[in-house]
Amino acid sequence: MRTTVTIEDALAKELKEIAQRSGRSFKQVVNDALRAGVRDEHIADASRPYRLMPQSMGVVDSRLDLDKALSLADSLEDRELAGKLMPRK
Repeated sequence: MRTTVTIEDALAKELKEIAQRSGRSFKQVVNDALRAGVRDEHIADASRPYRLMPQSMGVVDSRLDLDKALSLADSLEDRELAGKLMPRK
């Protein structure tokens, strides 16, 4: 089938370079690229939908402000480091 397609300049340049390096025609390179894209699309359609299983992260410490995520992360990291630095009996 013959059709007119507008290809971005940078992409056309890449396709021409591939054709030159591989010794194939521009038409072959474009058709191979389209075929690979269609094949990948079919593979993506056939894949399972992503599902996330919620997990409990434990009880929230009421002394921590959950609206400030960085502050929470710092507090948890500080507590972890302090626990590692405490001398063991």
